[in-house]
Amino acid sequence: MTRSLVTGATGYIGGRLVPQLLEAGHDVRVLVRDEAKARAREWSDQVEIAQGDATEADDVRRALEDVDVAYYLLHSIGTGSGFADAEQRIAQTFADAAQDAGVRRIVYLSGMVPKDEELSEHLRSRTQVAQTLLDSGVPTAVLQAGVVIGSGSASFEMLRYLTERLPVMVTPRWVHTRIQPIAVRDVLRYLTKSADLPDDVNRRFDIGGPDVLTYLEMMQRYAHVAELPRRRVLPVPVLSPWWSSHWVGLVTPVPAALARPLVESLRNTVVASEHDIADYILDPPEGLVGFDRSVELALTRIRDLDVPTRWSSAATAGAPSAPLPSDPDWSGGTLYTDERTREVHASPEKLWQVIDGIGGDNGWYSWSLAWEVRGLVDRFLGGPGLRRGRRDSARMRVGDAVDFWRVEETDGHAFVRLRAEMKLPGLAWLEMRVGQADGGTTTFHHRAIFHPKGLLGHLYWWSIYPFHGIVFGGMQRNIARAAESLEERRYSPGR
Repeated sequence: MTRSLVTGATGYIGGRLVPQLLEAGHDVRVLVRDEAKARAREWSDQVEIAQGDATEADDVRRALEDVDVAYYLLHSIGTGSGFADAEQRIAQTFADAAQDAGVRRIVYLSGMVPKDEELSEHLRSRTQVAQTLLDSGVPTAVLQAGVVIGSGSASFEMLRYLTERLPVMVTPRWVHTRIQPIAVRDVLRYLTKSADLPDDVNRRFDIGGPDVLTYLEMMQRYAHVAELPRRRVLPVPVLSPWWSSHWVGLVTPVPAALARPLVESLRNTVVASEHDIADYILDPPEGLVGFDRSVELALTRIRDLDVPTRWSSAATAGAPSAPLPSDPDWSGGTLYTDERTREVHASPEKLWQVIDGIGGDNGWYSWSLAWEVRGLVDRFLGGPGLRRGRRDSARMRVGDAVDFWRVEETDGHAFVRLRAEMKLPGLAWLEMRVGQADGGTTTFHHRAIFHPKGLLGHLYWWSIYPFHGIVFGGMQRNIARAAESLEERRYSPGR
C-alpha cells in the first residue's frame, strides 16, 4: 500500500484529493496547522492527521516519516508583498525534509508557464517552487495547470459571478488572452495517478482540457450553458491589474487580495505546449472533460448543494489567529462582551436548524442594511466582505467560511463559535449556544466578544456599542421567531 502525505488537505484541491487517494487504496496522512479543521472533514477517520506548520522543519520531517509519495499543495497566494520569498522558503524546507526522509516521489500542482513572456509574480513564484522541488533529489512530477473549472474554485467563482452579474461588461485587455482550462476532476485524476509514475520521471508536465479559449469566450460560453442572455462587452484598452482586481473584488466573492494574483496571471497565455503526460497517464476513453461540460458539472453541484470544498476552505490571508476567548492568555487584558439570553418556544433541534443555516443566502436575521454596509466597507478595506457566502447553506463545519466569519468551533447540534475575518482593530468572535430550559422550552444564549488592539480598538467597540441592541438583539429575536415558526409548521403540516 502506498503511503501518501497530503499538504494543504483542508484547502480546495487537497480536500478533494484525499478521498480520491483513499478510493485508490492509498494509506493517507495529512499535514495541517489546525487539527480541528481536518477532524471536521468526512474522511477524517480514514486518515492519519499530523498537526504542524509547514514552515517548521521539524514538523515537516515528522510528517514525512515513512511516506512514499508527498503531495505538495501549499501556496501563499494573496498574502501580499513578500509571498514569493515565503513560498520559496517553505518549498526548500519541504524539499530538504523529503530528501532526508527517503520519500520516493513528490507531486506538485503548479501553474502553466508560457514561453517567451514576462511572467506574473504568481506564476514566477510557482516556477521557482517547482524548480526547488525538482532539484531536491527526490523524483518530482510538476503538473502545470491553467484555469481550473470546478464548483467552488476561485477561478470558477470569478468567472461565474462576472458573467452572471454583469450583462454589460467593461473589460480589460486580459479577456482576450488565450487559456486552456481544465476540469477539476481531470486535475484530481492526474494527481492521483502521478503517484505511480516511474522513479526516473523528474520533470514538468502541462495539463489542460480539450478547449483553448479566450477569457471572453469562456464568459460567453458560461452564459450559454447557464442559459443567460449573451453578454455585451465594452473593451477598455488600459485597466491595470490593481484596478482590475478591485473591480473583481467588488463584483465577485473573491477578495481583491486574492483576485490580484489571479488577474495578473491572466495576462499570460496559458496553453499547453505538450501533452507528454499521456505517455504515462492515458486519457480516459471518453476523453478529457470539455469546458462546457465542466461548467455543467460545476453548476449541478452548486444547485444540489454538493460542493465539498471551496476556495475559501483555505485560511484567509492575514486573517486573525489567536487563542480562544476562554483561554487564560487573555488574563489581564481587555475583553469586551455583549451577552444575551432568550427563551424560545421551540425544540432545541429547530432552533439549531436556524442557527446552523445562518449567513449566506439566509442572511443574519437582523438589520440587513447594516450588515450590507459593513460588508461593503470590509471589501473596500481589502477584507472578504459578505459575498464569500457559505459552502453549505444548511450545515456548518469547523473551518468553513461564513461570509466574513470563519467557523472556529461547533459541536454540530448546540454550539458554534465564529471568528471574524473582517478588517477590524482587534479580534472578534460570535458565539451561539442552544440549551434546555425548565418547563420544556429552549434557551438561546448569544455572545459577541471583542479584544481591542490599541486605542482605535477601544474606540471602535464603544462607537458601535449603541447599535448592538438593534443588530444583536434583533438577530437573536428573529432567529427565535424563525425557530418557533418551524416548530409550528412541524405540528401543522397543512399550513
